[in-house]
Amino acid sequence: MGPTDLLTIGEIVKRTGVSASALHFYERKGLIHPERTSGGTRLYPRHLERRIAVIQVAKRLGIPLSEVAEHFQTLPDDRMPSLRDWTRLNKRWRAQLRERQLELERLQSEMDQCIGCGCISLNHCLVINPGDTLAAEGPGARRLLPFDGANPAGAE
Repeated sequence: MGPTDLLTIGEIVKRTGVSASALHFYERKGLIHPERTSGGTRLYPRHLERRIAVIQVAKRLGIPLSEVAEHFQTLPDDRMPSLRDWTRLNKRWRAQLRERQLELERLQSEMDQCIGCGCISLNHCLVINPGDTLAAEGPGARRLLPFDGANPAGAE
């Protein structure tokens, strides 16, 4: 079986372990592009198995599907991506994962001191947040939220 061979939905479900409904969802999100017969039946080129595997890994890493779709736009649709293509994608994701790792380490350090002024340590927060000054910054655990006010890593 070559990389351009076409698989039915049942075959690709069996080979990837991903449900048919998930494949349809990925198609709607622009992550995969199966071919269609004249009768409208989806046929999946074998090289899409690699994309599906990458989607599954990205999900495990907490990378939003919208971001996966953005990265996939740099990859060819009509063939198996080359090692160079995947290396470029991996390099971008490694940098993003390192940023997330640093953010998690910062959060862990903050949580060791207190929950970020919500507050579980009244004595400590008298030093860090006297007079509840962080309340002016908005609701929630202000010290644990991202500095730029954006959604935490991986949130959509």
